[in-house]
Amino acid sequence: MLPPLISSLLKPSVYDHPTTSIRCLETHISWIILTGPYAYKIKKPVNLGFLDFSTLDKRHFYCWEELRLNRRLAPQLYLAVVAITGDPSSPRIGGGGQILEYAVKMRQFNRHHLLAALAERGELTETHLEVLAEKIARFHQSVPQATARDPYGDPKQIQESVRQNFAQIDCSEPESLFLLTELAAWSEEQFSALEADIAERKHQGFIRECHGDLPLGNIVLWQGSVLPFDCIEFNPTLRWIDTICEIAFTVMDLSAHGLRPLGFGFLNSYLGLTGDYSGVRLLTYYLVYRAMVRAKIAYLTSRQHPQETSHLEGFQRYLRLAKALSQGHKPFLCITYGFSGSGKSYLSRQLASFLGALHLRSDLERKRLAGLEATARTHAPIAGGIYRPDFTERTYQKLEEEACAILTSGFPAIVDATFLKRAHRQRFYRLAENLRLPFLILEFQAEEEILRERVQQRLRHGRDPSEASLEVLDHQLTHYDPLDTWEQALCVVFDTSRETPLEERLAIIKARLGLK
Repeated sequence: MLPPLISSLLKPSVYDHPTTSIRCLETHISWIILTGPYAYKIKKPVNLGFLDFSTLDKRHFYCWEELRLNRRLAPQLYLAVVAITGDPSSPRIGGGGQILEYAVKMRQFNRHHLLAALAERGELTETHLEVLAEKIARFHQSVPQATARDPYGDPKQIQESVRQNFAQIDCSEPESLFLLTELAAWSEEQFSALEADIAERKHQGFIRECHGDLPLGNIVLWQGSVLPFDCIEFNPTLRWIDTICEIAFTVMDLSAHGLRPLGFGFLNSYLGLTGDYSGVRLLTYYLVYRAMVRAKIAYLTSRQHPQETSHLEGFQRYLRLAKALSQGHKPFLCITYGFSGSGKSYLSRQLASFLGALHLRSDLERKRLAGLEATARTHAPIAGGIYRPDFTERTYQKLEEEACAILTSGFPAIVDATFLKRAHRQRFYRLAENLRLPFLILEFQAEEEILRERVQQRLRHGRDPSEASLEVLDHQLTHYDPLDTWEQALCVVFDTSRETPLEERLAIIKARLGLK
């Protein structure tokens, strides 16, 4: 049952604009009045510990915070803070008289355009998530960093947020209680192992004023743009966070929707743009934390609406997901081998998404080492500029360091480079051997005519990090080390001149690596 004021806001006379229909949506902390052209978001007078909207002044302040913070990523949607005046039986938006409440005025959008809705309909694509990854990567690079004097990013503060997820759930159902106990103990163990890494992240500048709440239900496709909205305004501790914790929410939620390959595609796009492979060490810890945030919200909502069983089912589903995420992955190392135009970058990216692996690409890391944008054109001669032998050696060394960071964090890695020199292949084999992990060479082949056609097409489009030209291809075809007998034994060959179902390629790799 709605409070009298909220019920009164369902009348067309309240508004100074035409209304096509009026209805109210309710969350555990807000009411949202939908009027057709606009939506009005009103905060509930609640104090839940992690937020406090208990007074009108506090709700007024947080309305302005919501407007300020969300205009960073979705200025098209967030319009104003408006006063609700009059008396509870006949209120007005922006009228005179006593102020009863405040609301954030937004452009109303079709909820069918939420990424969560697209995911449910099977319409969410890799392109949507590539655009989102680029938007969030640029956003993270532009927002303020926490300083040494700020409380944010302190390891004990972060672990306290993790503990609150468990403290605010007083469930006694045996299976759920068992999972909660296991996950709380796992979180404590992980924190003990990662505390120094968490502290170092703040020192490195990765604690920033983020969005704070990026599941698919908080991202909308609006007039062709992917817009994150509804960021956390009510608690700065939950907004000033590690950027990898921000990304973990979206990756986790894609898994919750049964879209793990899209989650790894999104993750690889973000990491490729930012180069933040050091953050991967904390990723599993934050994935579980984010699943527990959703579990907590579902649980609190189920307490407010006990007659709606879907919330309790959601709580149990997120608990099971948190448990699955806590069990991690089976690391392995794959490297590619092939000439420019052989399809190795396109296919290794696809394979990484479906294998749950992180994708390292030499073209991106080379440009990053040189301080260049990914698609920058250097017009360097063969074996000159950033392609001279010593810089190439630096690039492979960087790839090895990042692969090692990924593998020791418990994730598989696919390293995407030509690997035409035996010495480069051997150093990665030794890395896998030292870590006692499965190793595989993915060789990509295509007829020379097709190689040339693909290289020319890629140069014409100008959107790929690779600068390989026909002259570079000619040089590769005459200057490479073929695979030794021992390398051939560790190799899977893919002919990209013909169409082969991705499932067939995946099955071959999984069989060779001993994966389920």
